Amino acid sequence: MNFDLNENQKMFRDMVRDFATQEIAPIAHQMDVESAMPDGLIAKMKDNGFFGLSFPEKYGGLGVDTLTYSLVVEELARASAGVCVMITVHNSVGSYPLAMFGNEEVKEKILPRMAAGEIAAFCVSEANAGSDAAAIATTAARDGDEYVLDGSKMWVTNGARAQFFVVLARTPGTTGHDDIHALLVERDAPGLRVAKEEDKMGLRASDTCVLELDGVRVPAENLLGKEGDGFKIAMTGLDSGRIGIGAQSVGVAQAAMDAAVKYAKQRQQFGQAISKFQGLRWTIADMATQIEAARQLVLSAAAMKDNSQRYTAQASMAKLFASEMVNQVVGKALQMHGGYGYTKDYPVERFYRDARVFTIYEGTSEIQRVVISNHILKDTRRS
Repeated sequence: MNFDLNENQKMFRDMVRDFATQEIAPIAHQMDVESAMPDGLIAKMKDNGFFGLSFPEKYGGLGVDTLTYSLVVEELARASAGVCVMITVHNSVGSYPLAMFGNEEVKEKILPRMAAGEIAAFCVSEANAGSDAAAIATTAARDGDEYVLDGSKMWVTNGARAQFFVVLARTPGTTGHDDIHALLVERDAPGLRVAKEEDKMGLRASDTCVLELDGVRVPAENLLGKEGDGFKIAMTGLDSGRIGIGAQSVGVAQAAMDAAVKYAKQRQQFGQAISKFQGLRWTIADMATQIEAARQLVLSAAAMKDNSQRYTAQASMAKLFASEMVNQVVGKALQMHGGYGYTKDYPVERFYRDARVFTIYEGTSEIQRVVISNHILKDTRRS
C-alpha cells in the first residue's frame, strides 16, 4: 500500500510539528511535574482547530482524513503524550459515537460546540467492568421523554474539563450486551459529579477522573443509535480510537529514539562518543526499524478506514504492535542514558512512564490478541 503524502498532508503535518515544537515541547516537563495543562495552551489548540480535526466541515471541523489525523497525533505525542491524549480522546471515542449514531438535530446542536473546543469524554469502564465492558452496572431507566442514569465510571480521560460525556449504561435488572445503551450527557446535568482525579504514573498533563451519576436525567433525544446499541457503538468507537493509540505510540517512540541519538553523540566514554560503539549502533538500528514497522501498520489501518474497508483487525494489530514496540524502544533509550536516564533531568524518564499505559487503555494487549485471533479464525472458517 502506497503512503506517499500529498502536499496538503505534508503541510498539515509540518504545521502541527512546528506548533508542537514551539508551544508544547518547552513546557512538557513542567506539565508533567505539575500534573496540569495550562489554559493558555488549550486556547491555542482551539484556535488552531485541534479539537475539530476529525469533525466534518459541515459541523465546523477541519474534516481531515484518518491518515492525516494519524500524522497529527504522532507529532503531538512526540512533544507530549499527555497533551496528545486529550486531543485524541476528544476527536475519537468522545465525539465519534455522536457523529456516527446521533440524531441529526442533536448533531447540529452539539458537534459545532465540540469542534470549537468544548471537550468530550468517553465513559465505559467501572470498578468491575474493564476488559469485560458488558459487565457494566450503571443503569439508564426510561422515564417518559428522559433516561435516568445512576452509577459510577472510572478512568474518564478529560473528565475534569469535559463538557460532554458519552456514557454507557444498561436497562435496570439486565445483564449482557443487548441491553446496554449509549447516551450523551452534558456536564451541567444535575446529579453528575467528578468525584476524584487520579494521581497517575504517566500522562500526567492529562486528567483522568471518576465520574458519579446520581439520578442524572438525560433527554431521550440524546440516545445514540437505538436502545441496545451501546455495546456496538462503544466497540466501533474503540476501533477508530485504537488507530490513534498506535500513532501516539509511534510518536513517543520517535521522541525517545531522537533523545537517545542526541545523547549518544554527546556522551563520551573510553575516549569517544558512545555512538561510535557497534553494540549501541545496532540497538539504534533495531529501534528505528521497530518504529517504522509500527508507523506503517498505523498508516495501513488509517488508509483502510479512509477507504471504507473493514479495519477492526488492522486497528488492533496497529495498536498491539505499536504499544508494545514503544515500551521496548523507550526502555532501550533509557538504558542508553545510563543513570542519567533514571532522573527527571532527561525526558526519557517521562517517555518511559507515559508509554506504559499504551498497552492497557482502549483495550489491553491481551484483548487486542482476542480481537485479531477472532477475526482470523472467523475468516478461516469462511474460506
